[in-house]
Amino acid sequence: MKKWYGGALVASLFMLLVLRYVMKNLVEESYLMNPFSPNATNPLEWVHITGSPTVQYPVNASQVISVDAIAFSLFAQRNLSEGEQQSLFTWNLLKNLINHSHALPNGVEAIKEAGSAWNRLMALVQEKKLGYANDNSSKKAKEKQCPHFLNKMNATEPDKCDYKLRVPCGLTQGSSITIIGIPNGLLGDFRIDLTGEALPGEPDPPIILHYNVRLHGDKMTEDPVIVQNTWTIAHDWGEEDRCPPSTPDKNRKVDELDQCIKLISKDDNRTVSPHSHGPRKSSVGLQGVKYFPFKHGSLFVATLRVGSEGIQMTVDGKHITSFAYRETLEPWLVSEVRISGDLQLISVLASGLPTSEDSDLTVNLEALKAIPLSHQKPVDLFIGVFSTANNFKRRMALRRTWMQYPEVRSGTVAVRFFVGMHKNQIVNEELWNEARTYGDIQLMPFVDYYSLITWKTLAICTFGTEVVSAKFVMKTDDDAFLRVGEVVASLSRISMTRGLLYGLINSDSQPHRSTDSKWFISPEEWSEEKYPPWAHGPGYVVSYDIAKAVYNRFNEGRLKMFKLEDVAMGIWIDDMKKEGLEVRYEKEERIFTEGCKDGYVIAHYQGPREMMCLWQKLQETKRARCCGDP
Repeated sequence: MKKWYGGALVASLFMLLVLRYVMKNLVEESYLMNPFSPNATNPLEWVHITGSPTVQYPVNASQVISVDAIAFSLFAQRNLSEGEQQSLFTWNLLKNLINHSHALPNGVEAIKEAGSAWNRLMALVQEKKLGYANDNSSKKAKEKQCPHFLNKMNATEPDKCDYKLRVPCGLTQGSSITIIGIPNGLLGDFRIDLTGEALPGEPDPPIILHYNVRLHGDKMTEDPVIVQNTWTIAHDWGEEDRCPPSTPDKNRKVDELDQCIKLISKDDNRTVSPHSHGPRKSSVGLQGVKYFPFKHGSLFVATLRVGSEGIQMTVDGKHITSFAYRETLEPWLVSEVRISGDLQLISVLASGLPTSEDSDLTVNLEALKAIPLSHQKPVDLFIGVFSTANNFKRRMALRRTWMQYPEVRSGTVAVRFFVGMHKNQIVNEELWNEARTYGDIQLMPFVDYYSLITWKTLAICTFGTEVVSAKFVMKTDDDAFLRVGEVVASLSRISMTRGLLYGLINSDSQPHRSTDSKWFISPEEWSEEKYPPWAHGPGYVVSYDIAKAVYNRFNEGRLKMFKLEDVAMGIWIDDMKKEGLEVRYEKEERIFTEGCKDGYVIAHYQGPREMMCLWQKLQETKRARCCGDP
């Protein structure tokens, strides 16, 4: 009898192991490979998808993915707790984005990539719930997955001409990569590449920044030159940014810094480089370059620093170049630093990296968690905050500062962060844990490209009217310091509950037609000479009826998608006005879009330290004073 029990026990354990293996592989199976199980009930029965049966992806014309497959990945029911489902309130109301994915640049790719990222995240969540995590993965989970800094001394390895530094959670504004080295070898030319994650099926990752130092020039010039560029498998190499530029008018500003420093010229008595194959032109009409930041055999300290508009390079403390971000190639995508060429690499240091805060060590954790929503307690103002997945520090700064206003802590004002998926699984894991801990994050069913921020505006209107029924709905950014009490008081003084747009109103603006502009708009996107009145993006408020109309019009297919989200809101309101809505444009002059000024209602471009400083000044002086003031 004991032998029978023992045999049964062994058999049971064997079956459990087999079941574990099968379930694990089913969970991790990509929706592109096997979106449906023939023996299971259709998980799409509750998802009503209308529109074209397939979505064609321009990256690979031979690959066609069905709408149902994408919907299955993003919107199928999951085994999630009530607390986990709170971060998906808006997600589940945005199913129609699939049918309108072509309306904005990169929309199709963003949804496709989000499906893949969501599958991987949910597989991990399910695995942990089923207890499949082994001892090694448990130990790894306890380690810091998103370190604040990384460094490597004596980086050059024998018999290797390149070096790679893995950046696990991307870069964010304020991050920097410092490289110490000596150009050597035959030419002394070297390259620094900031690369992203390669998509499944792609042989090479995208290059967010290609920084190429050519000490002996190239086919265009015999002078030393720095060439900056980007590369993707879909679009190949982009247009080169050269320093010195090929023509003087090419030198524009990025983050108020020159795209290329003005190099000093010498006389015209020059000879052709010994490495050339004939005469070449000198850049921007310079008669040879007298100063160049890199020299063969000379030590340099170079730092790439991430700004709000682009990436700046300083060498030995002097600003040299700036490189503006290009569409879909943004710093949060960076996953690796690659250094190659004729360079003795002494040290690499990555600092200011995005890192999440360990909730076990957080002081007053309960005071930082969102107040639960209640149908019995109406919300006067709902505030939606734009944020990207790896902006952990910014979100924590807001939780510790203006999200501590009494109006927020009492629940009369509700605040939520609207965050798209990340391509990096580690970042998505950290984001998921953060959402569970604080209860104030709304995940978006698309990857967070800048060209898609209008979808977040739609999501904020959706949450503000369908999840809560707020009298007013507000949009702001995670680098904006907001005096919540003053906004509430201003709305009370205005005493308008219908047809209201409150903010820094711009009633006389034109589309940017220069392709160099971050806000470039082609005549096909907007043919008129001027925009209708709109409110600047760092912070504006609309009344409930406008937010509700935005949500309804989207589901009816009547909402014009426009990639500049603040202008888009102005366009939508203008369309409502043409159909009979009486609109009041209430201009708030105390919204400062370029920083902080005393008396502010909103101060834009504030980092976590500035946020804490502004909050402390408010608590101590009860006045809106900027940091740095006596």
